[in-house]
This record gives sequence, C-alpha cells and structure tokens, in this order.
Amino acid sequence: MKRHTIQAALVLETVNKLQSHATADEVYQEIVREHPHISRGTVYRNLNRLAQAGEIRKIELAGGADRFDHLCQDHCHVRCEKCGRVFDVDMDFVSGLEQNIRDPRGFRFNGYDIIFRGICPEYRKLTR
Repeated sequence: MKRHTIQAALVLETVNKLQSHATADEVYQEIVREHPHISRGTVYRNLNRLAQAGEIRKIELAGGADRFDHLCQDHCHVRCEKCGRVFDVDMDFVSGLEQNIRDPRGFRFNGYDIIFRGICPEYRKLTR
C-alpha cells in the first residue's frame, strides 16, 4: 500500500482499538466522535484499501454488512444468528482445505473463510 494518509492511519487505529469485527458504519461512528468533519465515504474507502493491502481483514457476510477484523492471520469466526455480531473462534485453522475440492470448476483458490452460526451468550441471557 502507498504511504498512509492521516485518514487511513485513523481508520486503522480505530479498527485495532475496537477489536470487535466492526461494520464500516461502526468504525465511522467511532471516528466521527473525535473527528466530526471526516466523511463516511473516506472511512469506507480507507477500510477497503486497508483490507486490500492486508492490513486488516474484510469479512463478507451474506445478508449482512461486511465486517472488519484487526487480526489478519487465518482464523475462524462465529456469527450470532440473532444479533448479527461476529466473534473469533478459538480453534486451529485448517489450512489446505481447498485441496479437498473434487471439482474446482477451473478456479484457482486464494483462500477461504469459515464462519460458524450460533446464538451468542449475551442474546441467550436476554431471552431467558
């Protein structure tokens, strides 16, 4: 990635501070508290640039907003089916899983994300 702009450094610092698999809007809301003149578009662009550069990890979720993770190494996640929050899963990452695909349909695989589904403890407490 090119030299960091002040805005990119601010976005990276915020993702690292939040450590919560935040959405772009959550990152923006955190930044705008102290920097009210930063635009939503600037935050979104920098999140995507940082993800493309491998400085943060973008987690694309079907039916939900993309999330941004401060941990870039391969690891698994779990998404709460009720509140939508995303958490890290403490387990060894299974590398080379793509080598077990019997019909790659011409794809050259670059990686994969494993996202488990479940209901988080906080949500379960609310429904008791």
